[in-house]
Amino acid sequence: MQDAPQSVDDPLPPHGFFPVSLNVVGRRCVVIGDDREAREKAEALREVDADVVRVSDPAALRDDDVTNAFFVISTPQDEALSSRLRALADRHRFLLCCIDQPRYGFVAMQAVVKRGPVRITISTGGVAPRVGKILKQTFEKLLDAKFERFVARLAQRKRENRTALADDRDARRRAMIEAADGFTIEAQARYPQWFEDEEG
Repeated sequence: MQDAPQSVDDPLPPHGFFPVSLNVVGRRCVVIGDDREAREKAEALREVDADVVRVSDPAALRDDDVTNAFFVISTPQDEALSSRLRALADRHRFLLCCIDQPRYGFVAMQAVVKRGPVRITISTGGVAPRVGKILKQTFEKLLDAKFERFVARLAQRKRENRTALADDRDARRRAMIEAADGFTIEAQARYPQWFEDEEG
């Protein structure tokens, strides 16, 4: 028997969120809010060529602003606004993310670590955003400017191998595996004392 569909009365989906990346090129994406997070989300959407519409004043939001949207992100911690957006999303079938209010949306935002062409996305499914932020900061420290130079050199070698080993795909693959051999990342997790006490 399948689980019953999630309602807005459920704080989180019982089995978490399904991880996915969106192709939003040319698609209408609406960002509601005027805080730092709203500005960052709008800029991130523009970076991947979305058609971004900003609604800075949530009180001025009209239904028509979102009815033709592909994706809507709302940052205000406003239960009435989030409930209204959820009803509109159900009716007009757009993807919705209400920041820090996962019970209303269908999308949980992922923290993104960017170093050169490398992207690492981190999601706690809306359960522990602070933990997600700590993980992001940790990877940003680990993947520093030297890492970015290393990846750039790997990209250069890959281009060179396309010419030098143009007729040998297996040799190109082996060359890139050997070039990355020896790269490792080391990290250690520490936990709050209350948790360690509970673990016994």
